[in-house]
Amino acid sequence: MATAPFTVAIDGPAAAGKGTISRAVAGRFGFAHLDTGLLYRAVGAQVLSGVAAVEAARSLDPAALEDPALRTAEVAQAASKVAVIADVRAALLDFQRAFARRAGGAVLDGRDIGTVICPQAEVKLFVTASAEVRAGRRLAELQGRGTDTDFETVLADVRARDARDSDRAEAPLRPAETAFVLDTSEMSVEAAVEAAVAQVAAARA
Repeated sequence: MATAPFTVAIDGPAAAGKGTISRAVAGRFGFAHLDTGLLYRAVGAQVLSGVAAVEAARSLDPAALEDPALRTAEVAQAASKVAVIADVRAALLDFQRAFARRAGGAVLDGRDIGTVICPQAEVKLFVTASAEVRAGRRLAELQGRGTDTDFETVLADVRARDARDSDRAEAPLRPAETAFVLDTSEMSVEAAVEAAVAQVAAARA
């Protein structure tokens, strides 16, 4: 296991596969993993319960990231909305940067890891897929949890999130200039993971 800091930044839109790839890469190399989207989901969940967004971000309890309720579609939409607030992003910045440079290596996945949170990351990946493919994946995930929805509804939600994430003034979703772009639209999970692992292995060689 590596002892020096080594950061892998993995960005991309919702349901592109970055979470699955990030966990696999972290497991392969023995790195710690942080799904930064959960930070915003935790804030979003607090907002839904009546807490002001900035207050929720500044007082966030790491234990809140373990709540399975953060995976609902309602919380996902709330997360996307609070993520456009500059003071919310600032409040969560230090937490993410400290995690990224921990000893032993770290993988962070989100929307702005390679561009804003960790611009000096040793490896930067941008995982993407078509909106239709991502909607299909999210639909299967939601239906697997018993959520009653349909493809057109989920596709509309995916496109709405894409627009908010890409058009926001603060840290818009986009590939870092030096990021390796990985389009998973027609890739198996195994192939996508191996492509990501290859990038990390090359950087560590």
